[in-house]
Amino acid sequence: MARRKVEPNISYDEGRRKYYVYMDYGQDESGKRIRKYKTYPNLTQARRALREFRISQDTNQQVPPRSTTLNQWLAYWMSEVIIPNRAETTVYGYRKIIENHLAEALGDVPIQKLSPQQLQQYYTMLMRDKGLAPNTVRRHHDLLSCCLHFAMRQDVILRCPTERVEPPRVIPKEARFYSPEHLKQLYTLVEGHWLELIVKLAGSLGLRREEICGLRWERVDFDLRKIHIKAARTAAGANIILKETKNRSSTRVLHMTDELFRLLKRERARQAELRLAMGADWPDSGLVAVDAKGQPYSPNAVSLAFTRFIRRSGLPPITLHGLRHTFATVASAQGAPLFDIGKALGHSTPSTTGRIYTHLLDQTHAATLDRVAAALK
Repeated sequence: MARRKVEPNISYDEGRRKYYVYMDYGQDESGKRIRKYKTYPNLTQARRALREFRISQDTNQQVPPRSTTLNQWLAYWMSEVIIPNRAETTVYGYRKIIENHLAEALGDVPIQKLSPQQLQQYYTMLMRDKGLAPNTVRRHHDLLSCCLHFAMRQDVILRCPTERVEPPRVIPKEARFYSPEHLKQLYTLVEGHWLELIVKLAGSLGLRREEICGLRWERVDFDLRKIHIKAARTAAGANIILKETKNRSSTRVLHMTDELFRLLKRERARQAELRLAMGADWPDSGLVAVDAKGQPYSPNAVSLAFTRFIRRSGLPPITLHGLRHTFATVASAQGAPLFDIGKALGHSTPSTTGRIYTHLLDQTHAATLDRVAAALK
């Protein structure tokens, strides 16, 4: 038996003895009208459901049903939001997460049906089955949170499921550093090696490896003995990218010590001799860190060479980035305030410095207590 209309948007099927509520969601992305029917056992429940649906529409608590999958939304978000507005290294990192993990695990799930439970299980699976570290999985969560909040702002989903999950806790990385004695030993051992200038820029100024590899001669002011840090040379997969520094505070001017002045002068003279010898074959990149053929060093190659050098030297294991931590530690031991150390390192706020170098705060705290105790004797 056909349904008969009872009142606007409600009909009754006498054969099934159910009330049908017609809910109009408007148009989908292609312009097609979206209509959904739900059944109820009596007219009171049908009226209540229709009333609640209309209220949710009036208060923006309802979104039109869509068949868009997470894969489709990620592709849209990447092309329209991330690629035009983020650094190439960020784009590369996001693509690797999507291609290697997200697409296979959750890509076919309709975005409007993606649940907090699915996300929670995804995080657990990455750590349990794929052996990813909590800090790495946290990057997956941050990507999903950014992507799905954007979907919510564009009225594709009503609520963001990442707000209702428990993401992995970030485990702070231990800052490994050398004592002044070990740093002196390293400086002695590295003398005459092609890594010498790189090692001493990292250990004496706290430069990041990307900043060393991106340093240009035009940024080295021998007259005023200043080094202007304005660029970084970094890797995005197989591609090497020359870009601006990490953030505005990373753009800074640093004093050139006598040792660095001597090393940089020597390196510039070496490159001038090679340029004369090679003539047109010399690739004039304008970069400070180049090999004997004028080719710039990649950040990964520099790190690998340093690790191998340390392994052969017999010194305690440390990364090239560990020399940046060493600079901060030695500066603090010599009485430099945390604010000044953060400025030299290019941190945006003193809290950033304090969060990374908690051992510096411990040393300062201990020294303060010792001074108080001495005053009370």
